[in-house]
Amino acid sequence: MRSLAILLLALAALPVQAKVNSLQAARLGQELTPLGGERAGNAAGSIPAWDGGLAAPIAGYQPGMHHPDPYAADAVQFVVNQANQQQYQAQLSPGLQRLLASQPDYQLRVMPSHRSAAAPQRIYDATRFNAEQAELISGGNGVQGAAAGIPFPLPQSGQEAIWNHIMRYRGDQIHLVTNQAAVLANGSYNLLKLDRDIYFVYGREGMTPKGLDNTLFYYKYKVVAPAKVAGSALVVQETLDQILSIRKAWRFNRGERRVRRLPMLAFDTPQPDTNGMATADMVDSYNGAPDRYEWKLLGKQEMLVPYNSYAVHQQGLAYTDILQRKHVNPALLRYELHRVWVVEAHLRTGFNHPYAQRRFYLDEDSWQILAVDLYDKSGELVGLQESHPISYYDAPMFGSTLETIYDFPGERYFADGLDNNEPMYDFKADLSPRDFTPQALRREGN
Repeated sequence: MRSLAILLLALAALPVQAKVNSLQAARLGQELTPLGGERAGNAAGSIPAWDGGLAAPIAGYQPGMHHPDPYAADAVQFVVNQANQQQYQAQLSPGLQRLLASQPDYQLRVMPSHRSAAAPQRIYDATRFNAEQAELISGGNGVQGAAAGIPFPLPQSGQEAIWNHIMRYRGDQIHLVTNQAAVLANGSYNLLKLDRDIYFVYGREGMTPKGLDNTLFYYKYKVVAPAKVAGSALVVQETLDQILSIRKAWRFNRGERRVRRLPMLAFDTPQPDTNGMATADMVDSYNGAPDRYEWKLLGKQEMLVPYNSYAVHQQGLAYTDILQRKHVNPALLRYELHRVWVVEAHLRTGFNHPYAQRRFYLDEDSWQILAVDLYDKSGELVGLQESHPISYYDAPMFGSTLETIYDFPGERYFADGLDNNEPMYDFKADLSPRDFTPQALRREGN
């Protein structure tokens, strides 16, 4: 208890990050996009100007469909592979360079860049408000003065940038059914099917800073298959300031037929059913309190990143066609040149984590983390995370349809989000906070 009190006092003594003034904030929606990206394209013309993104369903889309690819007619501009990767080194993350170097049959299909990220107008309006009001508290481990929109559209630190990812708009509520798989070095894997519900609090319509109760979102899943583990379930109540109040999580164990409070589901806690490849804070590329790392904003860079990944999202694709030995099928992936914010995180002294250093690449138009380089305690590059996003233009919301984690020493990988043979996400699901309690979890298991 004494060490906790010392930590809290130390955090309280740290200065609050300065707010953005009105002149800076006025750039939003002008030369900057409403969420803080550069509206203009690049000088070479290889990155276009942002024109609002895909803010409405495209022709031919019907509710419930796996989203048709608006860019299906695009031709491959060039291919990056093991033989020519040095030519594109400046635009490749170290993790992607290593993946290409270690896998002679892996390649990047680089397509024309489309800045498709979009959000509802109310998110843009809230972001404009947040720009002048939001500030970091608790030594950077909490945010106040913000609601609904991006809290720091003009980031001044690595912590602000990572909070933009954590607090980005992902809809009001979602019901989804997805599969995940830990693909071993020999190519074998077992699919785990999860029925998931998410109820977002921070980004809801009408939410104000005074209306927040330190809750970011509620999350619940139930294992559907395979039969031997079906019925197990988990519920999480995610807090905004996790120094003030840690996240609460309960698990229903089918064998015990009872709900248990989990003492810890954060940081380096192993993520279940990933064969040891993922920790709890790697879900959604990064989640939870940032207090165990020192964060540095390195600036912005043009890089080849996963984007508009509609091909791997299409309905009816066999999971065996997606999950190849050593890596996801590159013929189903799409890479584009985009500007990304680069944020580096170094583990603080006194803390343990298998990844002592991480480098994050955040999309300038959505604040979605697109890739993460993972380094161990000795400084060796040991892993790569990638998020393959699309614009869910019926929401509208920009987010990943498939997430991967590559374990280089183990020559294996983990994939999550496989939904090609499941019903499409329901952004209008009938959910409420009452569905995310220990009592609700008990009912789920019965």
